Amino acid sequence: MSPDALVAHALALVEESFIASAGPGGQNVNKVATAVQLRLDVFALRLPPEIYHRLKTLAGSKMTAKGEIVLTARSYRTQEQNREDARKRLAEMLREACNLPAKRAKSRLNRVGKTERLAGKKIRGAVKAGRGKVRLD
Repeated sequence: MSPDALVAHALALVEESFIASAGPGGQNVNKVATAVQLRLDVFALRLPPEIYHRLKTLAGSKMTAKGEIVLTARSYRTQEQNREDARKRLAEMLREACNLPAKRAKSRLNRVGKTERLAGKKIRGAVKAGRGKVRLD
């Protein structure tokens, strides 16, 4: 599943609720529930294990024990702006989870490189061995 298809599917499954918000807005804050809380059941997405584990790591404390991601947006003064902000953050988190890191290829050292490295270690060891206390025998 492509990241964009995953995001579209997730946004279709999202549950939204509006809650009272603190912050800018003056008396409007006391009257209107402008903050939005998004809830997404991650198990309903049926993600592959590697993407699920990455999403779980990215979500951190935003993921509940039941497997729900809970995002709260209260930066703006209107419901629409907060709703858009929460959806954007959720989409970004899902896209980031889909970007699996590339496997690192082991570097290969040839025979000459290996002998040079070991010779350098011998020289360095001899230098360090010469730094000991001077004994007067």
